[in-house]
Amino acid sequence: MQTDPIVQCPNHFCQALNPESQTVCHHCQTRIPKRYLWTVGATEPAGTLIDDRFLLKSDRIALDTKPGLPPVAIEIPPPLEPYLHLMGERPTIPQPYAVADGILFLESAPIYPSGARSERGEDLTGQLMPRLVQVWNSSSGFRQLHYLRQLAQLWRSLNLEKAASTLLDPDLVFADGDTVRILELKFEPATIVDLGKYWSTWQVQPAIADFFNQLCQNLMQGTSVDDLIQVLDSAIASQAAQQSRKIQIATLTDQGPSRQSNEDACYPPSGTSGNQSLVIVCDGIGGHEGGEVASNLAIQTIVQELQSIDPNYLEPGLEEAVCAANDAIAQKNDAERRQERQRMGTTIVMGMVRDHEFYLTHVGDSRAYRITRQGCYQVTLDDDVASREARLGYTFYREALEHPSSGSLVQALGMGSSSYLRPTVQRFILDQDCVYLLCSDGLSDNDRVEEYWQSEIVPILDEKTNLATVTRRLVEIANTQNGHDNVTIGLIHCQTQETGKATAVRSSIAKPVRTQVMVPATSPPGVRTEIQPRKTPWLKIGLSLLAMFGIAGVVVALFAPELVNRLGRQPTVEASPTVPPIPAASPEALNVRMVIRIDRENVQGFNSPDASSRAVAIAPGTVLQVESQRRSTSDAAPWIQFKVCSANAKLPDGVRAGNIVWQQQDAIAPYTRIELSPEQLGACAPSKATVTPSQ
Repeated sequence: MQTDPIVQCPNHFCQALNPESQTVCHHCQTRIPKRYLWTVGATEPAGTLIDDRFLLKSDRIALDTKPGLPPVAIEIPPPLEPYLHLMGERPTIPQPYAVADGILFLESAPIYPSGARSERGEDLTGQLMPRLVQVWNSSSGFRQLHYLRQLAQLWRSLNLEKAASTLLDPDLVFADGDTVRILELKFEPATIVDLGKYWSTWQVQPAIADFFNQLCQNLMQGTSVDDLIQVLDSAIASQAAQQSRKIQIATLTDQGPSRQSNEDACYPPSGTSGNQSLVIVCDGIGGHEGGEVASNLAIQTIVQELQSIDPNYLEPGLEEAVCAANDAIAQKNDAERRQERQRMGTTIVMGMVRDHEFYLTHVGDSRAYRITRQGCYQVTLDDDVASREARLGYTFYREALEHPSSGSLVQALGMGSSSYLRPTVQRFILDQDCVYLLCSDGLSDNDRVEEYWQSEIVPILDEKTNLATVTRRLVEIANTQNGHDNVTIGLIHCQTQETGKATAVRSSIAKPVRTQVMVPATSPPGVRTEIQPRKTPWLKIGLSLLAMFGIAGVVVALFAPELVNRLGRQPTVEASPTVPPIPAASPEALNVRMVIRIDRENVQGFNSPDASSRAVAIAPGTVLQVESQRRSTSDAAPWIQFKVCSANAKLPDGVRAGNIVWQQQDAIAPYTRIELSPEQLGACAPSKATVTPSQ
């Protein structure tokens, strides 16, 4: 037994013992991280020290008293794999930290971090956040809709891991201000009908009561989660006038004390402060006349692309802009005959505000953090080896960080074709005062943001300082505490205020709308991701008309790489409804993201856009999704890249779910265009558990 909370200094050369209240080691001044963990399976009383390391502070909350030591590596048991597959949802979904004495320790659980304080200044460190049911009735109609939207998005993700029943247990769903947090996962059968029955017991604000009642009725009739998300998006937009919003930004970049040039770049230009709505941070790769060229070219291309972006088509538009930047850099690499490590590239993290929404886009390891008075959370997931290994279910993230290549990037702009690039686009609802910090790794390395968020960034929320001052202070911290790299900072301060302009949401908005699946490209979401399906009716109508009249080149989404799933976990593919086949399919009829089923014998696919390459049989009934088109230099007929969503047969020489195959358009017909929900798309379903492999 141990009752005194003593924490060991993480400095390997020190390891002095310090009281829990100590923020830095009394001996060497090293920062002492405090990791409060939720335990699954612990029955010991408070004060028990488990495995000579984890001190039970209270009922099922433990403190890691040796934060400088990596957890002991274990072989991942199947029950823990869903947590790792959902790593892109952190901190909404907690992550396995360690297993000791048969007890699972979860980090990123809804426990207030060290330094968290209430609006009244009370210390919340190490305490559980309130359950959602405790704050529900006192929440505004707008926030209640926001909660419902997050729950709907989580239902989609958890359902793929057979853990949707988690959202039906009020003891497992918590509220971190405006954000839903999960305590632990629960694996029991559950359907969307069960969700409707559960929600129907809740009370909502009068302005959304009729809408909510109709929504619950639709769920109990078995409406899809896609329809649920769509109508909630519309309802949130109709209630956005309940709040007014003020946005302030600031940017700053610096060469740093140890570099001869600055490969970082930012938009707006360094030193800008004001009320603009777009911030970009890039960290170049490739040295002088390489990285700095790539980072500036990326910003120049993206800013130009965003000038013509469709405001009703933002998520795919943001991906397209990032892919355009990738191609501009890649083309410059090719023109200069740069190969392998000589190729220049850049990471990117970009934030854009539109009305009540904040869109966050990133590739690489430049990061975005969300800071409130209660905590600081990293809301992007690095595109590096450690994150990839964890999300594939091979190892815990903390253990993966110990590997020598853990920080190696698996993707960045400019390294290859955009066909293999997977930008992450996240959508957040602006519903609480917060600061988004975008930065290169010159600041984020060595957990400097986690160390200084409370002293340097929270004063912005308390209006005790301004953004320009804080950007200068953060650059100073990066240069003096890290000092090994360039540093770039982008701050976005979002202030919200209730207006009292509550209007009733039309109940008719809750009627389900079934849409044809022309699946938009989605990316592995980061934390609290709220990516919605395309919701512009005129755009859908226009795309349908273009397909009917055979107009070529209609691109409804970006290219996506083959999904990586070495665990062989495939969602169950249900029988899909049949619609009449498209007569006389023309070469222009196959559009990117179209989902089709092969309806004839003797169809072959090739492993490259070349008929002389290896051929594989595509059995009748196989479901394919169009990935990209490529013109052949020897034949006017374009080749189509398909992903196999589900295969009707698994022959030794045949195709399997997840394979990529090529064939010319006219050789693949006849086919049937089909409608599938994301749950039915099999290997083509957007997956938060997969990342682009390193090349």
